Amino acid sequence: MDRVRLLVADDHPMLREGLVAVLGTQPDFEVVGEAADGDEVVRLAMSLDPDVILLDLEMPLTDGVEALERLRDAGSRARTIVFTAYDTDERILGSLRAGARGYLLKGASRQEIFGAIRTVHSGGSLLEPAVTDRLLERIDGDQKIPPNRRLTPRELEVLTLLARGLKNAEIADRLFISERTVKFHVGSILAKLEAKNRTEAARIAVRRGLVETP
Repeated sequence: MDRVRLLVADDHPMLREGLVAVLGTQPDFEVVGEAADGDEVVRLAMSLDPDVILLDLEMPLTDGVEALERLRDAGSRARTIVFTAYDTDERILGSLRAGARGYLLKGASRQEIFGAIRTVHSGGSLLEPAVTDRLLERIDGDQKIPPNRRLTPRELEVLTLLARGLKNAEIADRLFISERTVKFHVGSILAKLEAKNRTEAARIAVRRGLVETP
């Protein structure tokens, strides 16, 4: 059985070691390297040629986004999943521009992490291409929207699937998150769009160009 070769990058030793231990429980995963800063990520990625990199966005010397940009410019074939503490982190958008295949929030369950790695390794993305495009288009436009009304990257993902008529359980399965988390995001979306229900939220989203017409 071919195993997914992983490079784990986080500057906190306990978090990194815990993640490595969790990944080691899967027979199809092999952690080939660990990095504690951005410079080490680039060096190890080029020498070890991992399949997937789990990359913390906040690291010393070179942060996650800059490390991604350097790997992209060097022609690295590794597929990257970035980790962040908050899905409002604007660096998520920078990481997507630099080629990340998606992101996970720190505190994600082991099943979410396992599913994300397998999806990315098989050529998939944690963000659909259309969602990624709209996220990047928002960078300038969002400056005119009050911060408390801006949709986060995860909320835009949920909104896209909601507009297609998917139920919370289906959205949870698609995004590798819990149904409870989906409910939380739906509530936040309705509040930010000032929509009374999911149907109205979908109409508003289409009108504003946040999602494509289902």
